[in-house]
Amino acid sequence: MKKLLKVLLTCTFALSMVGCSSTTEEEETSDLEGTILVAAAASLKNAYEDELIPLFESQYENVTVEGTYDSSGKLQTQIEEGLEADVFMSAATTQMDALDEEGLIMSDTIVNLLENKIVLITPTDSTLELSEFTDIVNAESIALGDPESVPAGQYAQEALTNLGIWDEIQDKVSFGTNVTEVLNQVAAASADAGIVYATDAASMPDDVVVVAEAPEDSLSAPVIYPVAVVGTTANEEIAKAFVEFLQSDEAIAIFEEYGFTSNI
Repeated sequence: MKKLLKVLLTCTFALSMVGCSSTTEEEETSDLEGTILVAAAASLKNAYEDELIPLFESQYENVTVEGTYDSSGKLQTQIEEGLEADVFMSAATTQMDALDEEGLIMSDTIVNLLENKIVLITPTDSTLELSEFTDIVNAESIALGDPESVPAGQYAQEALTNLGIWDEIQDKVSFGTNVTEVLNQVAAASADAGIVYATDAASMPDDVVVVAEAPEDSLSAPVIYPVAVVGTTANEEIAKAFVEFLQSDEAIAIFEEYGFTSNI
């Protein structure tokens, strides 16, 4: 009887320790408290604001995530000039690499998270008979992202240059300050055609039609979206938790709902 009682007491103690350990882990998780600023490419805004940020905040009740969205080039410049961002996610590796080389990114946190596609779009009610990417030459007005600061514009320039038609369309082009501006121009039929990310086109299915994807051989590399913690963050623990969260199966599934492809 004594032996049985000893066994029961031992088991009860062991179970209580497991419970204590679990409680401690939960308390450690809930210890995260504060606000972080995420600087992200404009093409990420819908996924972030509609689902990802609310989901993260529901998991960390004492954390607030604020977002600022623009072209990756503009966000790079803002971070270089002192923007107090905690996390940076760009629509190309160029901007991330530049900040990393300048010591403004925590190198060991960089993750090439997502892949996107570059597509030619027209307004839904367009009467233009476009079927291939190179048919953009038949449009009278064309909206593109500014290659100086907009990754989608840089990809467009590279693809059209490699296809031998970049110079041919210059008289027809108006440059947008980010990819969302380009999308809206085409959706409003202010431009006959434009080049955006596939995810942008998918966000306005009633307003724009995808004519074609940029041919694979017209781009030197896939369209990759990297994410990382900004080196000057004052909220390192929360920022790292957010970057880790973006790599979770749950977050990747949300990105895929918005047309992105996982690159991890």
